[in-house]
Amino acid sequence: MKIGIPNETSNIENRVAITPSVVKKIINLGYEVSIESGAGLKASFLDQDYEKSGAQVLSSKKNIWKLDIILKINKPSEDEISALSGKSTLISFFSPDLNPELLKICKKDNINILSMDSVPRISRAQKMDALSSMANVAGSRAVIEAAHLFGRFFGGQITAAGKILPAKILIIGAGVAGLSAIGTATSLGAIVRAFDTRPEVKEQVESLGAEFLTVSLNEDASSNDGYAKTMSDEFIKKEMDLFKSQCKEVDIIITTALIPGKDAPKLITDEMINLMKPGSVIMDLAALQGGNCTLCKRDEIVDINGVKIVGFTDLPSRLPSQSSELYANNVYHVLNDITPDKDGKISINMEDEVIRSLTIIKDGQITFPPPKVHVSVKKTQLKNTQVKKEIIKKEKKSLLPGIIAFSLLFLVGAFAPASFMSHFTVFVLSCFIGYMVIWNVTSSLHTPLMSVTNAVSSIIIIGALVQISSPGLASIVLSSLAIFITSINIFGGFAVTKRMLGMFKK
Repeated sequence: MKIGIPNETSNIENRVAITPSVVKKIINLGYEVSIESGAGLKASFLDQDYEKSGAQVLSSKKNIWKLDIILKINKPSEDEISALSGKSTLISFFSPDLNPELLKICKKDNINILSMDSVPRISRAQKMDALSSMANVAGSRAVIEAAHLFGRFFGGQITAAGKILPAKILIIGAGVAGLSAIGTATSLGAIVRAFDTRPEVKEQVESLGAEFLTVSLNEDASSNDGYAKTMSDEFIKKEMDLFKSQCKEVDIIITTALIPGKDAPKLITDEMINLMKPGSVIMDLAALQGGNCTLCKRDEIVDINGVKIVGFTDLPSRLPSQSSELYANNVYHVLNDITPDKDGKISINMEDEVIRSLTIIKDGQITFPPPKVHVSVKKTQLKNTQVKKEIIKKEKKSLLPGIIAFSLLFLVGAFAPASFMSHFTVFVLSCFIGYMVIWNVTSSLHTPLMSVTNAVSSIIIIGALVQISSPGLASIVLSSLAIFITSINIFGGFAVTKRMLGMFKK
């Protein structure tokens, strides 16, 4: 089968669906690849690069749309849909829940449409998750755009000309885009705060160097589809109060909150905007679905009393080379999954939950929405039960060696001299105490290995201090030597730890 990559028609789109490096991998699946001339120019990929990779460059858009499989990024226009016929297959972003009328137009002939933004949020599908790939780019780029519009450095400085305070940034939503934004903002030296309704992301936020904000209400927004669910009215009220207080302090706000298939929730109100300092910036990454900010306008910068509200929807397209590479790899993995025999022929297996979720049109019939994909709790409970049974079996098996050891100890006690038993008891207790002292050390200030070695050294010092008072020159010399060597090890451990901790100080 033949694959075609047309030029994107949107004026603000700089990406291309397939890059030269991925063309080679697609050809290895048995396909022939053709690309419209100039399709990759905005992403810095020349026609010659595609030809070297084995693709054919065509100058006619009509010839591209006549091929068996069409790969593109943005949802098709009505004219592009009319160009699909027979058994053509289109793979692109589509957002079927937001474009139901466009979906109805696609109901014709035997065409197939796979929507790249319908990939389920499960581990097996991560390699195809183009939404996450683009969100990663968008989050990082949002920080760069905010830095461009902001009037100061992000990082604090003390110079001869005066002290520069670090910028304070609030990131709402700690999904892929939010975490990417946190990583970029902290690396630029800003003070970063983040909020998310899902408590399990707290560790991820803090590991990137940001402060995780919470509301005083025990409510979890986690769901079984990978997205946050809608919260209660009481939680939303406390959440809005938190945002209101933060607007008085922060310089930049980046919002990433989205609900699949619905308009973006309004989180930044007119009142909050008026509380922000002139020169502040709001980057609304939900602008495509109406925005999280009430005054956000799609693809525009709105200035309200010196506060800039940015509604760019083309953030991934502002890093076209990187975004194209990531998207192309996502598409390749989709092709790899629907080409089971690697013979250049697609097979859309509707029994596969990932492919079923991706497929919104099959043989000219609408198959959207797909069945919900989530982790089965019953299976998890069953696995836990099986694990518990195995643990019980192991515990029963472990009783036998204990019984044998106890019997042998009883026989030794019955026939061995009394002095032997007293020494043997001291030996066993020493082993037990030594094990507990060494292996139960909490590695708070050291690495685990250094904690264990310092614990061993401390036991050696105690033994040496006991023996140093013994009569005999040899005992005194050896004990002193042991104390000296182990002291070096202990003090060296603390010195290394201090240097390691210093690496994490700004």
